[in-house]
Amino acid sequence: MFGFGRSKAVVGLDIGSSAVKAVELKPVGKAFRVTAFAAEPIPPDSIVDGAIIDGGAVADAVRRLFEANKAFKSKDVAASLSGHSVIVRKISLPVMTETELAQSISWEAEQYIPFDIQDVNLDYQVLNPGTDGKGTMDVLLVAAKKDKIADYTGVISQVGRNAVVVDVDAFALQNAYEVNYADDPSAVIVLLNAGASSINVNVLSNNQSLFTRDISTGGNAYTEAVQKELGLAFDAAERAKKGEPVEGVSFDDVAPVLHAMNENVLLEIQKTFDFFKATATSDRIDRIILSGGAAVVDGFAASLGERLSVPVEFFNPFKTVSFDAQKLGAPEQVASMAAVAVGLALRKTGDR
Repeated sequence: MFGFGRSKAVVGLDIGSSAVKAVELKPVGKAFRVTAFAAEPIPPDSIVDGAIIDGGAVADAVRRLFEANKAFKSKDVAASLSGHSVIVRKISLPVMTETELAQSISWEAEQYIPFDIQDVNLDYQVLNPGTDGKGTMDVLLVAAKKDKIADYTGVISQVGRNAVVVDVDAFALQNAYEVNYADDPSAVIVLLNAGASSINVNVLSNNQSLFTRDISTGGNAYTEAVQKELGLAFDAAERAKKGEPVEGVSFDDVAPVLHAMNENVLLEIQKTFDFFKATATSDRIDRIILSGGAAVVDGFAASLGERLSVPVEFFNPFKTVSFDAQKLGAPEQVASMAAVAVGLALRKTGDR
């Protein structure tokens, strides 16, 4: 949403709370090809609720990623934010010209932003220009705290790269979805990205975002539950959660802990869906598309579909984007973690 500079290709850098993921794309006709992909873990608690707590540790991870993977050519980077420092609101305003909107958006935004307007960067997109004669127009308003943007761009600058676009996780996911999927435009699709410390929800229809929300829970909650119940160190609990071998622990020991946590996490997701249905003109949801490392936790996808009575499938960000498995590894192994980075790599320097 927040862009700086001229239009050219960028590296999509998804700085998550458990890992950084990077993707670079090359246009091939009307499609795209992945020219570089890499991921690098971040120490626990380096990023909490989207806020960078240990900038040095995050910068070190980003530096390792680029130093170990010379296939990344562009020095320009698109990153994204989520969490409480980002506010997304769909607002209705009296119909006005583009110039009038640009002049008044800060004043209008003050009514919806729970921060001092001087402390945020604002962006907006007109969803409905109000040509239906009702006298109002729909605008998607996005605000992000300047200090959080500075934290992310500062980390990128530390490793010799240029932060040219700062997006929102939910919208980066939407970019990747629109390039890869040709669904009925009128369908109501939920993009649900389950990361380590948060779950991004973006409800789409007719190529517009109807509703977004970040839920402050994710894969780390599962790891911490396994750690507590089975008396493991965090790293061992993380491996056990993924079904990897851990001495003295079988997956039969781990599965009940994960399934119990599924109920807690799904309760939070249910609350979000209930709020969407209460505020939307229709409570219809046609499909949920899952991404993020926590989306593959044992039983999560099946339980989500059963609880909400909605078909669930895993996001494939390489459905139409070419991915060389011989050079980059099996796409199915990285698809769940790569969606946001692919969406960011689709941006251009100078994009709004």
